[in-house]
Amino acid sequence: MYKVRTYNQISSKGLDCFPHEQYEIASEFAEPDAFLLRSQKLHGEEIPRSVKAVARAGAGTNNIPIDEYTQKGIVVFNTPGANANAVKELIASALFLSSRDIFGGMSYVQGLSEIKDGSEMSKLLEKQKKQFAGCEVAGKTLGVVGLGAIGSLVANMALELGMNVAGYDPAISVEAAWRLSSSVKKMDNLQSLLAVSDFITLHVPALEITRHLINAETLRCVKPTAVLLNFAREEVVDTSAVLEALDAGQLGKYTTDFPTPELLNRSDVLLMPHIGASTEEAEENCAIMAARQLMDYLENGNIQNSVNFPATKMPRNGGYRITFCNENVPKVLGSVLSLLADRSMNVIDMVNKSRDDIAYSIVDVETQPSEELLDEISNVEGIIIVRAIA
Repeated sequence: MYKVRTYNQISSKGLDCFPHEQYEIASEFAEPDAFLLRSQKLHGEEIPRSVKAVARAGAGTNNIPIDEYTQKGIVVFNTPGANANAVKELIASALFLSSRDIFGGMSYVQGLSEIKDGSEMSKLLEKQKKQFAGCEVAGKTLGVVGLGAIGSLVANMALELGMNVAGYDPAISVEAAWRLSSSVKKMDNLQSLLAVSDFITLHVPALEITRHLINAETLRCVKPTAVLLNFAREEVVDTSAVLEALDAGQLGKYTTDFPTPELLNRSDVLLMPHIGASTEEAEENCAIMAARQLMDYLENGNIQNSVNFPATKMPRNGGYRITFCNENVPKVLGSVLSLLADRSMNVIDMVNKSRDDIAYSIVDVETQPSEELLDEISNVEGIIIVRAIA
């Protein structure tokens, strides 16, 4: 029986994925096999030795001490793309809110509560509506920085709205490229994209290489009327540089769901809470994907959408399964295979993958491995953790 410790409010549709005869789900377990969470911060929390995997029902994993978990052989999963449609729809609303002063107009109307005569209100609104005028997005150019699950959806949506779309992503995957319309103009660098864009939307993760991707230098490339949208991560944008660009007339407007005190009460800044994934559908999709990835790892050793381990998958073809992770150094795999050969254990199938400093292997053998063999494998220099899966 596998034990999964949950944090936060996980969608019941995700929890229902776990077969009750195989899994116990609770918020308290002394020795859980896995964690399933949303925004719970795990930094500084004690990690039970029993934990094999952590699944985050969402894309960001800043709340998880990934390096620490990697050193202990704990696989960390996220759910990229599960909330992509919800974020895409929020970007659509942000485009319209940024192109026309819809929020200003609505706020103005709410301030007319003292006017009791409908005819008088209509005349006043007809007179004042020009101050909330804007532009249409059709025919304008949207620059999409990052063409992954969300970025590609946003790019395709913008095309359907009649916009021209320029995209930049030096690390675009083959899968993402297939999702992307051929009408998206691929740009060779960020500066070229910024120079042609009327609206710029960011869809990159928070990494050291993307920290302050939008800064004083890159902002010099934008049109003075351009609108910058940041619904990715706060760290991607240098807020001080954005404020300086707005004050200097180098940037037209900034729209984001990462409010900070210095951004408040500005007519050229639109702020909202971080609600990109706050839809019932997105929470369900994330929970279901996280649950399925956990089950496939616990039951089969397969890894998909991990942020710290290589994607590794092998179908079950009978026999018994051994999985192990190790430091990505020479001779470890050979040493393990030698131990199997010494015991005349026939290997049915195997796969070995690596990612940065970590290597991971799945080996199917004909006979059930003994505890003694597993101990010998765990003692091989470089091995971090080994599991036997029936």
